[in-house]
Amino acid sequence: MLKNRFLSRFGTLAGALSLTAFLTVPALAQNITVKGSDTMVLVAQKWAEIYQNKHKGVAIQVTGGGSGTGIAALVNGTCNIANSSREIKGSERKQALSNGVDVKEFPVALDAICVVVGKDNPINELSMEQLMSIYIGAVNNWQQVGGAPGSIVRYSRENNSGTYVFFKEHVLKNKDYAADCQTMPGTATVADAVGHDPKGIGYGGVAYFLTRSDCKILKIKKDAASPGVAPVTPDGKSINYSVVYSGDYAISRYLYCYTPGAPKGELRAYLDWILGPEGQEIAKEDGYIPLPSKKEELGKK
Repeated sequence: MLKNRFLSRFGTLAGALSLTAFLTVPALAQNITVKGSDTMVLVAQKWAEIYQNKHKGVAIQVTGGGSGTGIAALVNGTCNIANSSREIKGSERKQALSNGVDVKEFPVALDAICVVVGKDNPINELSMEQLMSIYIGAVNNWQQVGGAPGSIVRYSRENNSGTYVFFKEHVLKNKDYAADCQTMPGTATVADAVGHDPKGIGYGGVAYFLTRSDCKILKIKKDAASPGVAPVTPDGKSINYSVVYSGDYAISRYLYCYTPGAPKGELRAYLDWILGPEGQEIAKEDGYIPLPSKKEELGKK
């Protein structure tokens, strides 16, 4: 899924990364307000903390609330950066333009959405079709997908979440979630719910599950005949970047920062830094996936 999007996105990435080359004078200090994706909160807070420590006088405020919330704030002029774990919708961009906001997009990292169950659940892998069947309510017992008899308890994100939208589009094929799907306000609460529920299943950004011993990250099969692929290394402690860059892991995506027009001054400097080596290394350290290098992009041809 992700494989075909890397090359189409490379021009955008190269343009974003080239910002640093044109920044020749110190930017003026200003307050920067960041809102949006709960998936990105961990890295967004770390970026803000480290950048502020290096640039005294710059104040960066980071809040979550979901990708839709962040984009709405950008459209309404109440934030400088909207973090989003999905692409902006055409309707949102149209509304922004009607408000005089020409939204600019910057892919800043990648993410693998992992599917998790309780640590004692005997299930180790699911196909995309099985996963869809579970979340639309066609499969309701673990025995139907090769597990032990017992009802399935579905946990999901709320509908203002970019992760919710991405999962619905790419896993459920735009079918509706089951009516009994329990929605959680953040990925951390999904992890808590699944970790305490032996019948539970949930999904979310891999960064939230790497250090949890009460959740098992499942292998995902693109179809019944494909091998199961996990977004993590065999010990479960690190992300397997290669399967994300190659597209072998089926549920991967870009993460975005959106700005109200071309960024200038301190906002431009901040995005330069995020897209540069230090910002990308921080993303990696926090359990996200740094942007692919040009060499890795060319490797997709």
